[in-house]
Amino acid sequence: MVWFGAVMAVVVLVGSMASYAFHARAHYEAIDRALITAAAATAADPAASAHLGHLAGQQGVALAVRLYARDGQLLQRSPDDVAPPVNPQAVLDRPEGPAYGFVPALAPSIVEVPRSTAGAFATIHDGRQRWRVFVHPVERGGDPTGAGPGFVVTLSPLGGLDASMADFRVLLTGLGALGLVVAGAGSWAVAGSALRPVARLTETARAIASSRDLSRRVQATGRDELAMLAATFNQMLDSIETAYRLQQRFVADASHELRAPLTAILGNLDLLRRRPDLPPEEQAQALEEARNEAERLSRLVADLLSLARADAGVPLVIKPVDVDAVVLEAFQEARRLVRGQELVLDPLEPVRVPGDRDRIKQLLLILLDNAIKYTPAGGRITLGLQAAGDGGAVLTVADTGVGIPPADLPHVFERFYRADPARSRDPGGTGLGLPIARWIVEQHQGQITIDSAPGRGTTVTVRLPA
Repeated sequence: MVWFGAVMAVVVLVGSMASYAFHARAHYEAIDRALITAAAATAADPAASAHLGHLAGQQGVALAVRLYARDGQLLQRSPDDVAPPVNPQAVLDRPEGPAYGFVPALAPSIVEVPRSTAGAFATIHDGRQRWRVFVHPVERGGDPTGAGPGFVVTLSPLGGLDASMADFRVLLTGLGALGLVVAGAGSWAVAGSALRPVARLTETARAIASSRDLSRRVQATGRDELAMLAATFNQMLDSIETAYRLQQRFVADASHELRAPLTAILGNLDLLRRRPDLPPEEQAQALEEARNEAERLSRLVADLLSLARADAGVPLVIKPVDVDAVVLEAFQEARRLVRGQELVLDPLEPVRVPGDRDRIKQLLLILLDNAIKYTPAGGRITLGLQAAGDGGAVLTVADTGVGIPPADLPHVFERFYRADPARSRDPGGTGLGLPIARWIVEQHQGQITIDSAPGRGTTVTVRLPA
C-alpha cells in the first residue's frame, strides 16, 4: 500500500512538472522568437523605421520596437510604447538567459527560435511587471539623423504570461494533490477489498497456530485468484486435519498395543518374583507367556519401524528381481508356520520385474501369515504367481478361512484395524501387516485388492508392473 502510494506520488509529480515545463518553455520561447523576428525585419529594411507600429503589431504578441543611436540616444519608438528605458549597450555587454526558470529549462525546446549572433536578451522589471528585451546592433547608412550605427530594440511585457504561469502552477498543484488523494483513496479501497481474503487467511492461520483447532476454515467467495487461494487453503487444512487425526489415533492405538504385551510380561515376571515356590510347570507356563508377549512386542516394534520409514519417504532399492525365486522362499518359510492348514503353491511361472527383493518377500510373508491366522485347521491356502500380459507379475494368496464382512473391507488397510467379530481371535497380530503390505505395493507402483466374504474365504491379488 505504501509503495503504491509512493509510486503514484512520483508519477503525479513528474507528470505535473513535465506539463508545466513544456507549456512554460513554449510560451516564453514564442515571445523570444517574436522579438528576434521583429528586430531582424527592422534592421534589414531601411524604410522600416517609418512603420514601427506595423512591425510591432504583425508578430501576434504585444511588442514595442525602438531605434537607438550608437551613443544610446532614443531615436524612434513604436506607438503605444510604455516599456521602461533600456540601455542597449549594457544589454549587449551583460546578456541574460531565458525568462523562464529551472523547471522549464529541463524540457526540450518545442518552438524554433531563430539564432542571432549579434543580438542579446535581457529581462527587466518596471516595478509592476517584467519585460523581455532583445537588442540587435545595426549600421544604418541611410539613417536620417546621420548618427551612423545604432541599435534595434524590441520589448514585450511578461506580466500577463507570468500571471498565467503562476495560475497554471497553482492549478497543477491542486490537480496533483487532488489526484494523489483520489488515487490514494481508490487504491486503499481496492487494495483493502483485494487483501481482505488474505487478512482472513492470516487470521485463520494465526488462530490455528495458537489454538491448534484444525476444524477452522476460511470463507471462500467469488471466483478470483484469492478465492481459489482460500479454497486451496481449506483443502490443505482438510488434509492436515485428516492426517493429524490419523496420527492421534495411531499414537493412541500404538500405545494401547504396546501396553498389552508389556502388561502381560510384567505380570508374569512379578508373579515369578512374588511366588518363588510355584510348581515348575506353572513357572514354565509364566515364562512361556512372557516370551510369547515379548515376541509379539518385538514384531510390533518392527512393524512400527517399517511404517515410520514409510511415512518418512525412505525409498526402496529397485533392482531386477526374479519373483518366482522370492515366492519359493516365502512358501518354504510359511510352511513352518501352518497349524493344520494345507499350503499349496499353484501356479508358479518365471517372472522378473524391477523391485526390492526383501520388500517383496516381506509382502508375501505378511499375506501368508494373515491367511494362516484366519484359516482354521483343515483349510486350504494357495499361493500363486503368474506373468501378466504387460510383462508384470500377478501374485495371489487365497484361503478358505473365516473371510471379512463387507462393512470391514474398506478399512482393512487402516493401521491397527481388526475386523469384528470373525477376525477378533487374532492370536498375535499387530494390526499393521496390511498397511505395510499396501505401502510396499504402492512403492512398486502396483495395485493390491482384496475379495472376501464371511465363510467363503479371502483372496488377495497383487499386481506388480514390469
